[in-house]
Amino acid sequence: MRELKFHLINVFAEGPLLGNPLCVFEDGAGLSEDTMQALALQFNLSETTFILPSATATKRMRIFTPSFEMPFAGHPTLGTSHVVRMLAGGGDALTLETKAGVVPVTAKEDRWTLQIPNAPKTRPFAYSRAELSQALGVAEADIVGEPLYVDTGSEQFVVPLASRDAVMRTQPDPKLLAQLVRVGGGDRYLAYVYAPDGTGQIVSRFFFPANGSLIEDPGTGSACANLGGYLLAQGKSAPFTVAVDQGERTGRRCALTLTVDAQSRIHVGGRCVRIGGGVISL
Repeated sequence: MRELKFHLINVFAEGPLLGNPLCVFEDGAGLSEDTMQALALQFNLSETTFILPSATATKRMRIFTPSFEMPFAGHPTLGTSHVVRMLAGGGDALTLETKAGVVPVTAKEDRWTLQIPNAPKTRPFAYSRAELSQALGVAEADIVGEPLYVDTGSEQFVVPLASRDAVMRTQPDPKLLAQLVRVGGGDRYLAYVYAPDGTGQIVSRFFFPANGSLIEDPGTGSACANLGGYLLAQGKSAPFTVAVDQGERTGRRCALTLTVDAQSRIHVGGRCVRIGGGVISL
């Protein structure tokens, strides 16, 4: 029987029971892909990660949702970095090898920041604003900019809305959204909506399918990175930094920091809090 140690980390958390939860397994060496997928389903969090040796980075990381593996995701990268530092006994700079590339990550105490390894790619949305408004459950006038697919490591669909109120009113219709949106060259559909909240911050929500339902993610680092790519594509001048508030409707409020530096490199950060851990026996 093998014992597998794991840690529970809340990412983008301004309190111990806030943020986006993550399960991190210390040692994924020797585990089959099917076992990793089954463990992710066992914990049923938005993502579960497995730490592995790497020839090109501090460690390699594999990321699984309860139903599929992801090439890259933000909150798993930050939370896994928190565990890698803990296991190493210190160090505020490391790199994680992912299927999307090697990601540099740095820390100041428990606040971690990742640098996106890829330049953003965009592609247009093929349907009308009227069709999209129906799929999102908002008024056509609530959509105030160009909806775009953006990919800085994990492609997502980004939609700018007029106000915080419009973001909070968003209520996607899964069937309509599935008819309009396809990401990553497959049959997945999702939507990231955002708006300025009137205080200098951005408020956002992220919807994606899981286990046959459309659910809302508390805090999405990859989507925050894609927001940076979206703003660059719309002509916003670098450098800039913006605070992103996500997760209010989920009861797991998340505080994310998006920075685009003078070289147009995208950085996403937030606080990580370890709330516990344990052992799985297989």
